[in-house]
Amino acid sequence: MDAAAELRSARVPAVLITLASVRGHAPREAGAKMIVTADDLYGTIGGGNLEMTAVTRAREMLTGDSGDAGDRLGEPEMLTLRLNDKAPAKYGRQCCGGEVALLLEPLPVPATVAIFGAGNIGLELTRILARHEIDLHVTDSRPEHLGELDRLEPPVAELSRHFAVVGEEVLTSLPPGSHVFIMTHDHAEDLHLCQAALSRGDLGTIGLIGSSAKWQRFRKALIADGHAPEVVDTISCPIGLPALTGKHPATIALSVAADLLSRLR
Repeated sequence: MDAAAELRSARVPAVLITLASVRGHAPREAGAKMIVTADDLYGTIGGGNLEMTAVTRAREMLTGDSGDAGDRLGEPEMLTLRLNDKAPAKYGRQCCGGEVALLLEPLPVPATVAIFGAGNIGLELTRILARHEIDLHVTDSRPEHLGELDRLEPPVAELSRHFAVVGEEVLTSLPPGSHVFIMTHDHAEDLHLCQAALSRGDLGTIGLIGSSAKWQRFRKALIADGHAPEVVDTISCPIGLPALTGKHPATIALSVAADLLSRLR
């Protein structure tokens, strides 16, 4: 459904409801679909108690309400309803005489990840993350490095590339909750991006590539720039899993990706 793509672009979580099977008579045929958000409905699976029961359950899934829904949020589930005058009906009876099975599939808002710097490590990190269902932004001031993205296998991620001399322009346009990795070829640009990231105050995580010595220099500069120490310390540097060490670009990228994906899960 076009609505699913539009909702993804608008970053609106939703639930896709599919009339998976029909036994006997029902208002719609198997395969009918609708999408439910917290505020809107798209399409129909037949109206009446059938539809309102499904819509109510979908909105419980979105909010984590109703018993163990919070534990199951994000997981598809089946709902079976009987359409006769003896079946429980909170929203009015339907006497079609059939039975339907509904599949409710959450359409969560994908995580947004932004990589600033498409050098050796940035490219390896892009290669790994592009295989996951996320919105992935890659920014560099060097067109030839962005051109290396053409060599990647077709991505699963929604991959956007940005040529920007000043990466701050891209950083300020990212949606709230985005996860940012700063790994450009220029330490001055890295510092500038760290300042811009901290000034936003609404990002998910901020990771800076580099050694502990680099971080100490950056931390001192960021505090001198007026950022509170506890705010500065929300930046992770070095990045990646502490137990997975190594200096090869592919190893660093794997460590960083594993750390990020464990957080997203």
